[in-house]
Amino acid sequence: MIEITGVTKRYGPKVAVSDLNLSVPDGELFAFLGPNGAGKTTTIKMLCGLLFPTEGTVEIGGFDMRTQGDEARHLVSYVPDQPFLYEKLSGREFLQFTCDMYRMDRDHARQRTAEVIETFHLGEFVDDLTERYSHGMRQRTVFAAALVHEPKLLIADEPTVGLDPKSIRELKVLLRRLTEAGTTVFLSTHTLDIAQELADRIGIIDRGRMLGLGTMADLRTQAAMDGSLEDLFLKITEGVDTAAGVPA
Repeated sequence: MIEITGVTKRYGPKVAVSDLNLSVPDGELFAFLGPNGAGKTTTIKMLCGLLFPTEGTVEIGGFDMRTQGDEARHLVSYVPDQPFLYEKLSGREFLQFTCDMYRMDRDHARQRTAEVIETFHLGEFVDDLTERYSHGMRQRTVFAAALVHEPKLLIADEPTVGLDPKSIRELKVLLRRLTEAGTTVFLSTHTLDIAQELADRIGIIDRGRMLGLGTMADLRTQAAMDGSLEDLFLKITEGVDTAAGVPA
């Protein structure tokens, strides 16, 4: 689903991502980890087509994001760390707007809208203006909108921020169900316990370079130690100067 080949992204003299290579297959939950300023956000923006690499290629579902961006973006949904909604729309109207953006058939759009409203327990407030929503309500609505068109790739940046424990548990179950149904999930998070619990594979990036990649067993081999993901993360990134001014 994701093919990143020889990707470098520069902002003037600053190198945000350097010679990145990554392949993520269909139906994998991939956790993307790194300290602040590591290059995670830049990589995510390139996956979404919001930025193009200075060098190299980004392909989604076999489509080059630079030359076949419309086809590639149709396969992708992105949930940012700060949920954005049009505040003068109700939650239902925002879901309908999303369906229209993806040119969904009207009957299918109504069916899918009803399904995501039920999945994310939006019924009590979905017809209220989103300007009245709490952070947790916004996050649930944004996730519903991200999934209403049944994307092949879901990119989620810090999706548990602001959620209560029950909502976090439900989100974890949902993400596993998505991957079991064939959706690829690209998860960026600082919550290492969730990454360790959910991810099929994990990538650790720092200063724009992939320092660790693989399953927990692979990372333990690379770090030459046993331990939790937190232990491995600190070992793999130790000694790397993360204060070099590389933009995230």
